[in-house]
Amino acid sequence: MLIPAEVWTVAKAEQGNAVLIRPVGSDMAVPIFIGTAETQSILIGLGNVKMPRPLTHDLLISVLEHLEATVNRIEITELKEGTFYGRLVLERDSNEISIDSRPSDCIAIAVRVKCPIYIDEEVVDEAGISINVINQNQENITEAKEIQEVSTKSQLEILKELLDKAVAEENYEEAARLRDKIRELEEKI
Repeated sequence: MLIPAEVWTVAKAEQGNAVLIRPVGSDMAVPIFIGTAETQSILIGLGNVKMPRPLTHDLLISVLEHLEATVNRIEITELKEGTFYGRLVLERDSNEISIDSRPSDCIAIAVRVKCPIYIDEEVVDEAGISINVINQNQENITEAKEIQEVSTKSQLEILKELLDKAVAEENYEEAARLRDKIRELEEKI
């Protein structure tokens, strides 16, 4: 059965980057390991960073809008042999369209369009980890803060690269907006 969920955090781990999906109101989170490009795209979406040119996920959203389709929700549906499966659920002309997708792509789109996220309970049962452990152990609290800092630092790196590009292209309005976003994130660290 699918249950509502949210992006809890994006973190760097020994095995690579992971996005942690947490069922709403749950003390469990499911880590989904993703590549660097997917991590950047999700962080850009979470930070509401407007790119000077559309990234792949922005392009897909634009195409959907032009086709008069909307993203109703994303679903993380299965875990088979260590691979997560997902669906992008669209609506067009009152018809629902379900498209097989990698969860990382679904999540990158969901954080941009602010659509609901669902995860199958069996996936949570199989791959979920307790987040209460973090609250019970001081070392884990420090690690959680470090994870959040890594996420913020990753956002900062992306924003600084975008700032350099905006300045190089003499897009000073975009550069000023990026500079302000960088200052805002630096205050959090």
